[in-house]
Amino acid sequence: MNRRHLLRAGALAAPALLLPRLSRAQSAADWPSKPVTMMVPFAPGGSSDIIGRAVAQRMTEALGKPVVVENRPGAAGEIGARALARATPDGSLLMAAPISTFAINKALRPNLGYDPEKDFTNLTLSVTTPNVLVVNPKQVAANDLKSLVEWLKRSGAQDSYSTSGVGSSDHLTMELFKQLTGTGMAHIPYAGGAPATTDLIAGNVQMSFQNLGFITPFIRDKQVKPILVTSEQRHPLLPDVPTASEAGLADFVVYSWQAIAGPPKMEPALVERVHKALVAGLKHPSTVEQMDRIGFSVVANSPDDFRTFQRREIERWTDVVKKGNIQAS
Repeated sequence: MNRRHLLRAGALAAPALLLPRLSRAQSAADWPSKPVTMMVPFAPGGSSDIIGRAVAQRMTEALGKPVVVENRPGAAGEIGARALARATPDGSLLMAAPISTFAINKALRPNLGYDPEKDFTNLTLSVTTPNVLVVNPKQVAANDLKSLVEWLKRSGAQDSYSTSGVGSSDHLTMELFKQLTGTGMAHIPYAGGAPATTDLIAGNVQMSFQNLGFITPFIRDKQVKPILVTSEQRHPLLPDVPTASEAGLADFVVYSWQAIAGPPKMEPALVERVHKALVAGLKHPSTVEQMDRIGFSVVANSPDDFRTFQRREIERWTDVVKKGNIQAS
């Protein structure tokens, strides 16, 4: 082939080589060109579902394209997470999920079918909420952390605590509490926070850590007694409840959290566009007001900040799981 033919072949090939890059740029600029699915890997009605629907509604209004919520429950969030890991990275499928899906599952389940650090494109840490340590007021003769620890050490392992399931935020929060205070209690897991709290009120278990927004009405009705809250500062919903640090337990700051991610290998331009829409939806005044009512604080941080936070959380809970010899059910 002579020089003229080579130049001509190169000129013809150049546009073809540019097509993938132009196509990706076009897809980012046009997103969303079709309906977007906000997948929730749990059943309707839970925190992830509430947050996913709130953001989806605001995004639909702002983008002029439908953002629909699809619940895909099963295997503690793994079924939905695996579907996201295999999805086309075009921004048409996103996932709103909790701490368990993004961090605790990796710490707890060695044969997990996805890697939350490698198999997703992290978009934002959406909201956080602290946990509250509550006790049955008729069975536990303690009003503060010091008297509770003394009571636990006197009663030994006769006491038990309820959680919303093995590997849940409230479960690992109590395990960390036990490790820091040198106390021992039997773990009684339930299928959610509601039955865990029902049995606590009934006296079948003596204490529990529960998300602030969920447990606050029971505290106000004096069905359970609060001991401490796991946030840095006291929370406006429970202004009379001390933080762990105030109560005498330093470095015990724990949040249950929710985040949003996309499939792996999303293009940077698309990530930027999707992230902008998510942040606008999360920071919309009606979303912030709704989250405040149920005890959540909107974060809406950057993908890099979320990635750093996630890594610290995985390391932290992996350490708790190993020290407590916790086994997945």
